[in-house]
Amino acid sequence: MKRKLVSAAEAVALIRQGDTITTSGFVGNGVPEHLLAALEARFLEEGAPTGLSLIFAAGQGDGKERGLNRLGHKGLLRRVIGGHWGLIPKVAALAVEGEIEGWNLPQGVISHMFRDIAAGRPATITPVGLETFVDPRLSGGQVHPGDGEALVERIEIAGKECLSYRLFPIDVALLRGTTADEVGNITMEHEALVLDNLAQAMAARNSGGVVIVQVERLAAAHSLDARAVVIPAPLVDAVVLAPAENHMQTYATPYSPAFAQIIRAPAGALPPMALDARKIIARRAAFELPVNGVVNLGIGMPEGVAAVAGEEGLLDHLTLTTEPGVVGGQPASGLDFGAAVNTDAIIPQNAQFDFYDGGGLDMACLGMAEVDAAGNVNVSRFGSKLAGAGGFINISQNARALVFAGTLTAGGLKVAVDDGWLRIQAEGKARKFLDAVQQVTFSGPRAARLDRPVLYVTERAVFELTPEGVALREVAPGLDAERDVIAQMGFRPIVEAVSEMDPRIFLPQPMDLKRDLLHMDLADRITLDRGEGRLFINFEKMRLRAPEDLAMIRARVEELCQPLDEKVEAIVTYDGFRLEDDLADAYGQLVAELEARFYAKVTRYSGSAFTRMKLARILPGVTDRPHLFRGGRGG
Repeated sequence: MKRKLVSAAEAVALIRQGDTITTSGFVGNGVPEHLLAALEARFLEEGAPTGLSLIFAAGQGDGKERGLNRLGHKGLLRRVIGGHWGLIPKVAALAVEGEIEGWNLPQGVISHMFRDIAAGRPATITPVGLETFVDPRLSGGQVHPGDGEALVERIEIAGKECLSYRLFPIDVALLRGTTADEVGNITMEHEALVLDNLAQAMAARNSGGVVIVQVERLAAAHSLDARAVVIPAPLVDAVVLAPAENHMQTYATPYSPAFAQIIRAPAGALPPMALDARKIIARRAAFELPVNGVVNLGIGMPEGVAAVAGEEGLLDHLTLTTEPGVVGGQPASGLDFGAAVNTDAIIPQNAQFDFYDGGGLDMACLGMAEVDAAGNVNVSRFGSKLAGAGGFINISQNARALVFAGTLTAGGLKVAVDDGWLRIQAEGKARKFLDAVQQVTFSGPRAARLDRPVLYVTERAVFELTPEGVALREVAPGLDAERDVIAQMGFRPIVEAVSEMDPRIFLPQPMDLKRDLLHMDLADRITLDRGEGRLFINFEKMRLRAPEDLAMIRARVEELCQPLDEKVEAIVTYDGFRLEDDLADAYGQLVAELEARFYAKVTRYSGSAFTRMKLARILPGVTDRPHLFRGGRGG
């Protein structure tokens, strides 16, 4: 430890001109603030080091002075490769102004790049980024396309289109832990996240570089629990003891044992939201939560979905996750974002993106800054403002279902709720639904081509992605679709089968959403009019998730129809219906069997183009001419 324990000034003196450095952190979680402050102080005092290259996965800053904002000085940086830039406006301004070479690559890709650098691979190969601005057929992720060497190449492997992200050595890793023992083993018991610390340390070590770790306390040699060690001593070159003010758990919280998972927070530990536009959007998005499913919630507007899920008692019935490695529990918001309480697990960030990229998410709720008629979404670049994509591309490209959340307009929007009705008090100055987005962070045409369910939820309307483009589906009570919605858009959406948003969203009391999502009372959903010989099946907002659900449907139809002497006319409503992909074939077989046994005629209704298209694939062959209508509600 006498060789490894150094001051912050001594540690940053190891950084040479032109080095490539990497830093840990997510917003304010796990950021080596003391080391970054020392590097900034050295540069301002000595004018060195200069010409550094910086690579980081997640945004690390408070949008003002802390985190990577400390490196936003002309001359200090030459090249920056980052996932999310919105929290580091000083560095982003240098990239936009052309003072440095800048790349915005997907957060999960950069996270995987650390592992691949450690393993000595020449490139990170993945489909993530195709048909977005990262695709070299657009801008290749460069802030100024054409400046500097290309880092992204389109390739084909085994007939599959992918992107190849070029790798390079890392000279210095600036990381953070909680405790270092006398030989340099590092634990992270007080940290809210473990992030990519191990992968970054291995990448620097195997590149012949230096690993510097900031900690809050020291321990005797070999006294740490081996299972708790995140960065083993052979990977660590220098340890710096940081003062408390530069080692806050997050930028909003000095230390919370609940964020460290040392205690479980009591119910209601995170305060409920006020009934404003943000909560209205979060409430409507919560209607899409898949029971027993795995969900990602993005930063910003989607953070409120976690609070609504907690308020509605749903957290025990789904698994919320965030990209830095949180599994389960309730994610925090604001400058605490990334931390969470009552989690099931905290895993490395790169492992979380393995799960995401492989299609493990049942649903993701993400923000939206711009949407166009084709369903493209931009959250990354707005003129001279470089926000960055973060994990948005990984998540939106691979989640099984998507909900984009945001207000219809921005800049001065004021709304009020009056006894279940929405009032627009002041319209926002800027439209967010435009004829064309400035940058494609999410490709609507690609999602439509792959039959991905996509909703766009605002405070006053809900839209759906269809093969023909964006369609208006719901409007808030008290508003006029033409005046209050369509007139505030830069394009005219497809308008068909528009219904009213659930009025409970606009009332102050809890919505009893738990009952909606968990309760499947087939006695009410499937009823028989014996006199008319009609069977009414109401599958509105119903979700079939398991074979047991199909068995219950079969049993209810048999209960009603088996005693009859004649077949019935069946009328089925499918608005808001959701069927898990792995049940599609079994559901089609069930419908075919019930129709052959009990139905003389079937009429089906759905206002969703996606639902009609999906059912048309499942149901052909059930009858010679299956009836599936666009119109409103059957029965």
